[in-house]
Amino acid sequence: MPDIHPSSVVEDGARLGGGVSVGPFCYVARDVSLGEGTRLVSHVSVVGNTTVGKRNVIWPNAVIGGQPQDLKHQGEPTSLVIGDDNDIREGVTMHVGTVNGGGVTRVGSGCLIMVGCHVAHDCHVGDHAILANAVGLSGHVRVEDHARIGGQVGIHHFVTVGQFSFVGGLCRILQDVPPFMIVDGTPARVRGVNTVGLTRNGFDPQSIENLKRCYRILFRDQQPEAQSVGNLSDNLAEVEDRFRGDECVAILTQFLRNKLIGVFGRYEEAHRDDDRFHSPGAKQAQG
Repeated sequence: MPDIHPSSVVEDGARLGGGVSVGPFCYVARDVSLGEGTRLVSHVSVVGNTTVGKRNVIWPNAVIGGQPQDLKHQGEPTSLVIGDDNDIREGVTMHVGTVNGGGVTRVGSGCLIMVGCHVAHDCHVGDHAILANAVGLSGHVRVEDHARIGGQVGIHHFVTVGQFSFVGGLCRILQDVPPFMIVDGTPARVRGVNTVGLTRNGFDPQSIENLKRCYRILFRDQQPEAQSVGNLSDNLAEVEDRFRGDECVAILTQFLRNKLIGVFGRYEEAHRDDDRFHSPGAKQAQG
């Protein structure tokens, strides 16, 4: 049975699984579902059409499932879906999706969302991602599995942050972040391979070495002004041929090819429904 503190409000219609704990001064709206073993520490509001999976911990002053900060949203029924085993710290805000963005904001499982983070409408956060303090995800951002984002990073809408990448603190991210890479500095650029993260997660040493060689070809040996989206295409064929059969290299090169057909270095923006400007490459890719 759920354990609900007498100072909290749980509206009729809310669905609470076994072992759910609702601490003092929480509010759970009628369309909310809280999975087995989830804990609201105190002063947590879970609203909207929000589904929270099993064994999540949500800390004080978090507001989960609020309405999007998007002027196009007119109150249509949209949702937020959160997986299992997430640690959602103090002051985090997550919003439901918009019709224009597919209607669903998603957060995977095993994530650590630190103090003061914002996950905006239509964002998709993968499994085992870490967002450090005060990270701001604008609408429609994709954060892939095992990505690490440093404190106070602001991410432009429609950006994709690749799997097992690392984004340094205080960065302003305007373009897609390649998988397996470190992006840091002002302006933010690819600075190297996320060797520590890949090693900790058991990646094959040869694949890590191959990614380092790819980095030298695609990024390091280029002048800063040549590290633009358009100039990456010149070296992709060489990398694909030289490291044929390496799955990590294939993931990296496909990601970069998607980035090339995006708008302003953001692949997802090439497919936005409300934007009149699409890159010629994106139109060709869509057929």
